[in-house]
Amino acid sequence: MTDNRPHMPPAVVLLSGGLDSYTAAAVARRDGFDLRALSIRYGQRHHQEIDAAARVAHALGVAQHLVLDLDLSAMGGSALTSADIAVPKDRTVTADEIPVTYVPARNTIFLSIALGWAEVLGASDIFIGVNALDYSGYPDCRPDFIRAFERMAQLATKAGVEGRPFTVHTPLMHLGKAEIIRLGVSLGLDYALTISCYDPAPDGTPCGRCDSCQLRAAGFASAGLADPATRVAR
Repeated sequence: MTDNRPHMPPAVVLLSGGLDSYTAAAVARRDGFDLRALSIRYGQRHHQEIDAAARVAHALGVAQHLVLDLDLSAMGGSALTSADIAVPKDRTVTADEIPVTYVPARNTIFLSIALGWAEVLGASDIFIGVNALDYSGYPDCRPDFIRAFERMAQLATKAGVEGRPFTVHTPLMHLGKAEIIRLGVSLGLDYALTISCYDPAPDGTPCGRCDSCQLRAAGFASAGLADPATRVAR
């Protein structure tokens, strides 16, 4: 098969190793972009997230996978970065409140790093797997935030000032979790490679009780599919 990669425009994709970021990256690949994956080791509770990101990047055949260390646990303020704050379990997930799993300004920080790398690469496109429907109340997953970030990028970068705007692509923004899963399956994705759990066991086994596990389970159930990750030993 002919490799058309040199003719494909580069795009930076934020890759967490979760279901959503994997699907968003696959959409970018489908749409003809040369993928440059960015994962952040930000002091999160478990290393399995970065391990999953490496698996996903390999499966997608990304041109480059950059893993950066930026330890947000020094600031704390979230159940995902502080051992003193418990991850909520067995609660009803709604978008009416911002839960303690919110990491302060995380998507703002991550997108800023992605923006810097994109400018270095000469890329105008950034992909992120945020979602405004089946999410846990995070303010930095909303369309208004993404559009505001795009406006900021035009003002804050050499490329933007010189008239080369950036686009932050959010292909999953208005999809439910079941729709996201069906989209990924149609793109041939192996969701056994991913991990969504906020508080997995040391071997990577998901807890099945945190908000993210509940949303994932409901998504697969609504899609009428079995979650392959539950049948794979990590």
